[in-house]
Amino acid sequence: MTLKLCVAQLNFIVGDLTGNVKKIVDAATAAYAQGAQLVLTPELSICGYAAEDLFLRPAFIDACDDAVKTLAQQLAGLKGLCVVVGHPTGGDSRTRSVAVQRRFNAASVLREGQVLAHYAKRELPNYQVFDERRYFSPGDGVCVFEAGEGAGAVRVGLLICEDAWFDEPARLAKDAGAELLAVINASPFHIGKGYEREARMAERCRATGLPMVYAHLVGGQDEVVFEGHSFALAADGSVAGRAPSFEENMFFAKAERAPAAIELIAPVAPVRAADADLWDALVLGVRDYVGKNGFPGVLLGLSGGIDSALVLAIAVDALGAARVRTVMMPSPYTADISWIDARDMAERMGVRYDEISILPEFEAFKASLAGDFAGRAEDTTEENIQARIRGTLLMALSNKFGSMVLTTGNKSEMATGYCTLYGDMAGGFAVIKDLAKTTVFRLARWRNANDPYRTGASPIPERIITRPPSAELRPDQTDLDSLPPYEVLDGILERYMENDESIEAIVAAGYRTEDVERVTRLIKINEYKRRQAPVGIRVTHRSFGKDWRYPITNRFRA
Repeated sequence: MTLKLCVAQLNFIVGDLTGNVKKIVDAATAAYAQGAQLVLTPELSICGYAAEDLFLRPAFIDACDDAVKTLAQQLAGLKGLCVVVGHPTGGDSRTRSVAVQRRFNAASVLREGQVLAHYAKRELPNYQVFDERRYFSPGDGVCVFEAGEGAGAVRVGLLICEDAWFDEPARLAKDAGAELLAVINASPFHIGKGYEREARMAERCRATGLPMVYAHLVGGQDEVVFEGHSFALAADGSVAGRAPSFEENMFFAKAERAPAAIELIAPVAPVRAADADLWDALVLGVRDYVGKNGFPGVLLGLSGGIDSALVLAIAVDALGAARVRTVMMPSPYTADISWIDARDMAERMGVRYDEISILPEFEAFKASLAGDFAGRAEDTTEENIQARIRGTLLMALSNKFGSMVLTTGNKSEMATGYCTLYGDMAGGFAVIKDLAKTTVFRLARWRNANDPYRTGASPIPERIITRPPSAELRPDQTDLDSLPPYEVLDGILERYMENDESIEAIVAAGYRTEDVERVTRLIKINEYKRRQAPVGIRVTHRSFGKDWRYPITNRFRA
């Protein structure tokens, strides 16, 4: 009378079809050995999510079709086991020389070497980082299949991600006889998204009167992170089970037939704090970007400031101290406490620490330009030269030793252009690109209070957190010389950039007109810099990445 099912919450690599097939086979075999009769893998698990314009290549779609056939053959010996696998399928056809797109974001139910059922995603998201209408056509079918045998068999209605956010797909599945909804997903993380999903899926359960199993991807892929957090919901929307977040997991549940509805029984991972999710998302994003792209390690400029300190702590948590190198590059304006704090931070984290003065190079640049600059006062030109010398040194070390440079700029800097092209923006991965400066401070304090290694020592020296932030590119410089207080700047940034509020609405909310005009102007005139910035981890519902597509040439004010 019981169906045992397993969510294979796995971390796939885009384009690694052979490796992804093996991972699914291994998971299905292990689940089968523990009595599972149904295994759910995430959306597009065959190819990884998101494969972007690979979907436009016929050879890629053909290879995915072949991978599904290979997977079915390798699972043929697992008698009675149903495995749901996500994959792209279809292609382009031509009618009177016009290309007609018929590619689908699909899922197949495999059983004993055969495709038992097939489903094409009906609702294609085209907002935030999603771009599925570029690649796929919507499906129009319904998929209900039987998992298990005899009295324990359950009729399962299959949906793919966005389908479950709308009424009709689930209703049609119920009308076709579904007793349980199975939703396979690849939905990028942002702060609070996991519990928002639970709440929306609870609405779907209550609307249909059906329980649900929600199978979600885990892992980092370029700028996005998938947190796992698969779950099971009862027909009344209450949480019946929840998988751990930010790790691979074989999440088992039992579906038992009861008089009113199928009842789900599963372990329930505890609710997590938002900053714990945020930290783990950044750590996973770094680990997977470095690991999946084959870098031996990372290096970063350690300045004694809060941004580089936070990036260092994230990098060590992600990769281990042995794969992280830091370089302090003092200029004539570097304060003694910056040296002291940088050394202290590196010692606490156990990483390699080197010091390379940029004074000789800085003086050489000024000497070379002395004739052209004669009679002109020093300004941001000389500040940018220092940043670019540091960028050149870091990239030289990267080229020589193979480690990737992590940039240390935050979202507030990216927004306002308080960063230097080919200087502190030089590198391969922007770890805290989507963290406002106020969030940087908050997360540093969170990490100091949450030491997973139980060392008893805070990784980030207190003075790094409490001293006024400064680029240290001229005497006695602080960030407030160039920007409003970060509490003000970040509040305007959230309203204008993340929530699309108008200048007038922000002023009406209590911000000074001159601050709003200043910050929004800086956001607009620095688009050219952001277009040249490294990819970075998305952790808010709108980042300076695929979420933000504004023209560089732009005179619109509001």
